[in-house]
Amino acid sequence: FFIFFEGNYNMFVHATIRSAAAVSTFAFRRTALPTTRAFSSALPSDGEIPFPSTPPPASPEFSSGPCKKRPGYDVAALPSRNFGRSHRSKVGKATLKHAIDETKRLLNIPEDYLVGIVPASDTGAYEMAMWNVLGARDVDICHWESFGKGWFGDAVSHLKLRDTVTVNEYTADYGHLPDLSQVNPKNDVLFTFNGTTSGVRVKAGCDFISDDREGLTLCDATSACFAMEMPWEKLDITTYSWQKVLGGEGGHGVLVLSPRAVERLETFVPENRPLPKIFRMTKKGKVDGGIFTGATINTPSMLAVEDYIDALTWADSIGGVPALIQRSVDNLKVIEDFVAENDWIDFLAVDPDTRSSTSVCCTLKLDGDQIKKFASLLEEKDIAYDIGGYRDAPPSIRIWCGSTVETSDVEKLMPFLTWAYETASNA
Repeated sequence: FFIFFEGNYNMFVHATIRSAAAVSTFAFRRTALPTTRAFSSALPSDGEIPFPSTPPPASPEFSSGPCKKRPGYDVAALPSRNFGRSHRSKVGKATLKHAIDETKRLLNIPEDYLVGIVPASDTGAYEMAMWNVLGARDVDICHWESFGKGWFGDAVSHLKLRDTVTVNEYTADYGHLPDLSQVNPKNDVLFTFNGTTSGVRVKAGCDFISDDREGLTLCDATSACFAMEMPWEKLDITTYSWQKVLGGEGGHGVLVLSPRAVERLETFVPENRPLPKIFRMTKKGKVDGGIFTGATINTPSMLAVEDYIDALTWADSIGGVPALIQRSVDNLKVIEDFVAENDWIDFLAVDPDTRSSTSVCCTLKLDGDQIKKFASLLEEKDIAYDIGGYRDAPPSIRIWCGSTVETSDVEKLMPFLTWAYETASNA
């Protein structure tokens, strides 16, 4: 057919290419797409639970990572100064250093601490720290959810620390904190500031960490930084990913080192522990200062870096970290009020003082299959995306309430939770 109609075929090809390009553009610039609500004209049939007539959330993005972009975000507004340029060019290095400097300023990180952008998200940053500094003294590993448990597994199974030092494991079931008073100030301590998969955080101030400690503290703060007050004097090595609270893009981690951590790096060399290039933080016995001034170990996505700077600029414009914290706390308060009014939903976190304001995890009076149905109902209707509990957690839901989420959207979500619960429980 196309052999005989070559002219029409060529027109078809060009039209197809133009259409594909247009679709690609709209898919990338999601702000140009109108949001279609599947329920707009739907009427309940006999036996169905009536669908709420109240307005739905303006943004259904409640994923716990990557998380919702900041209000008013437009990818087209990002500067193009680094596109097609080397990250080691003058402008590339200046952009990376600006991201680092703004991070220190907004988070109020002490001047003598180092901040660096490293590969592989929070996971890469935390593993980099573990492989460089652990083994110098005994270790206390505290975990109460899946990621902390993963750090423990890596420490004993891959680093094989128990071959050379004592490794103590302090753990608790989902919803609880372990007895952190058992932490020994002579030991290195590993812990997660906010358990993203359990909705349980450490208590404010981290009082279980001694000011006179001899060991280092290694803190995974990926879903805490920017939404919770960080007691930097208690934290020697802190890691996070900007894809969480600030709604940045995945793939990059941030590593924060205290002077005590730098001293460990420069005085301790683990025996028989080869380090891959992306884990190496020292050169000739000294910390590689370039990592902390914008000379990254490997090639970063400069688009993701510009996206991060955009989020930092927004954060600064609304009042900095105090405002970010308040936005997250306000979001949690909406769910707290809703839980108090409904007996079919409760928090996974048992102690209100350890309740996360970002990764809010809740149990429902539904079985595991019904909870999956609950989450899928909300996703199918474009009400809430990705709120099913983490695969290793007890049957639950997880609603991201970080600082980029609008409190009005959390409020609008609540009636739809009731609808989804009633629908799933009667299925």
